Amino acid sequence: MGASGWNYVTPYRGSVKATLESLHDEVFQQLYGDGEEYGSLEELYADEEFMGEEGTHSILDVYRIVETTTPPKERRKDYFTLRPLTPERLLHHFGTDYPTVQNYEDAMAQAHDAMRTRHPMETDTTLLSEDRMRWTGIYVILHSDGEPTHVAFFGSSGD
Repeated sequence: MGASGWNYVTPYRGSVKATLESLHDEVFQQLYGDGEEYGSLEELYADEEFMGEEGTHSILDVYRIVETTTPPKERRKDYFTLRPLTPERLLHHFGTDYPTVQNYEDAMAQAHDAMRTRHPMETDTTLLSEDRMRWTGIYVILHSDGEPTHVAFFGSSGD
């Protein structure tokens, strides 16, 4: 089937964990709300064969938040994780420690434009290059007037 990139911007719910849980509920309802395949997120995650081989090609494929900013290294413990973007990379991509939703959307648009126009041998230095391993993702807390308002999640899953 191939890998799929995914990207979500969702309202901040007091913590990254609570925000991810809320987004998981929303996306589960969109994909499986009819109850024909899975009656709950727990049932979906219990289907280890499906989740380990095919996955949903969505944010549902990552469910553990790790606080380390060390890039994943294809180790079992690194799969299905979300990591924060490092402070250095926040400054690189957004020019600030407190990016806004608009900053994020602009950086993603630039990344997608570069993907279409970049020479295949040219190194990717866009925001999308931060996600280095399938079945993982990155999160960025977005702000307005210095206060968290949204969280952006992006990554890829599938083989």
